[in-house]
Amino acid sequence: MPNKHGSLGFALISALVLVGLSACDSDPIPTVTTPVIDSATAAVVNGEAIYIRDVELEAVAQGLIEAGSDFGPSDPDFPQILEQLIDQRLLAQEAIRRGLHERPETARRLAAGRERLLGNILVEDLVATEVTEEAIDRMYEEQVKLQQLDDQVRVRRISVETEAEARAILAELTDGRDFAEAALEHSTDIRTRLEGGDMGWVAPNDLPDPYPAVIGNTVTGTVSEVFESGLGWTILKIDERRTTPPKTKEEMRPEIITFMTFTQISDILRELRFSAEILQDAEAATSADDATSETPTDTND
Repeated sequence: MPNKHGSLGFALISALVLVGLSACDSDPIPTVTTPVIDSATAAVVNGEAIYIRDVELEAVAQGLIEAGSDFGPSDPDFPQILEQLIDQRLLAQEAIRRGLHERPETARRLAAGRERLLGNILVEDLVATEVTEEAIDRMYEEQVKLQQLDDQVRVRRISVETEAEARAILAELTDGRDFAEAALEHSTDIRTRLEGGDMGWVAPNDLPDPYPAVIGNTVTGTVSEVFESGLGWTILKIDERRTTPPKTKEEMRPEIITFMTFTQISDILRELRFSAEILQDAEAATSADDATSETPTDTND
């Protein structure tokens, strides 16, 4: 997952710098004009481009949007993030002008920052390739079953042969048609049809997949999405619950993504540590001294 603290920390530093400048001068600080140079460029600062993609990645790092979300100049948060990146670029350019980048400690800090950035990029790649919608769905199904161990739900069902029929009925229900009336007219489930689709009180986990996940993801008093079951294409209505309902998939989604991301990081770190040679304390110091003593020197033939 992206590291928010570094970006937020810089934003706070920038804010303090601007406050300090305004305290020294009563004139307002002029707003930096940031015309879009081309479709990919958000601004050019002393000849150096800041790209729209850079602004998007910063918005992700600050937790304003999720990775992969649409984000561009029309977004209300875009100008503020762009201004922060302009300030960041100006400060970096000034540091270089003063020769601060040539100091040995600066080189070490830049190397550490590069390592953190590469680590974040690896995490982003793991999320993009491993934390897929299919994986999130599987995790949600597992979690919702655990949350519904003692759950009892009053459920109604309409089952028909085709998806097209089910979606047409769902449209009627969305427009306000009574569920029991629609079940009596359309449902092919003989056991529940004459009861307005009423299945009675059921334990979700006693039903076959995907019933537990669909029930967990449907708010009490509402109708589910169309899904395929052993009876064909089905729609459910959750009338009542006797226990606390589980979280919906959207409510649980951030927790699932966080858990899966840290699981992926832990797995890859375990593999890397197993295959790496890691020396610490005295061993590391000895190894560093050996490496220095083995540096070749020029000799004359």
